[in-house]
Amino acid sequence: MEATTEKPNRIHHGRNVKRFREMLGLKQDALAIELGEEWNQKRISLLEAKENIEPDVLAQVAKALKVPEEAIKNFDEEKAIYNIQNNYDNAANNINYNFNPIEKIVELYDEKVALLERLLASEKEKNELLKNK
Repeated sequence: MEATTEKPNRIHHGRNVKRFREMLGLKQDALAIELGEEWNQKRISLLEAKENIEPDVLAQVAKALKVPEEAIKNFDEEKAIYNIQNNYDNAANNINYNFNPIEKIVELYDEKVALLERLLASEKEKNELLKNK
C-alpha cells in the first residue's frame, strides 16, 4: 500500500466566493441581485457553504463578481498567506545597501574640502595677477 504525502485539495469554492465578495465590499443581497431573480440572500449563503460549485453556477458567479473563474477555482488561502508572509519577511530581511552611509558622508566631505582648496588656490592666483598689474 502506497502512502501519499500530498495534502488533499483544500480549495473550497464557496469560501472563495465569499472572500472575493467581501473583498469587493458586496453583501450577499447585492450579489443575489447581480445574479438575477432566482437568487436571494439565503441561496448565496448556501452557495458559500458548498465546497464544490457546479461549473455553470461558478461561471455565473464569477461573471457577477467580475473575477476570472480560475481565481475562484484555484484560490488557496493558505498558499496566499504563506506567500504574503514569506515575501514580506524576505523583503524586510534582504535590504542590501550598495554603499555604507558613513563612508558616503566622508566621501562628500572630502569632495567639499577639495573643492574649497581649489577655490582658495584660484583666489590666490587672482590676487597674484592683480598684484602684478
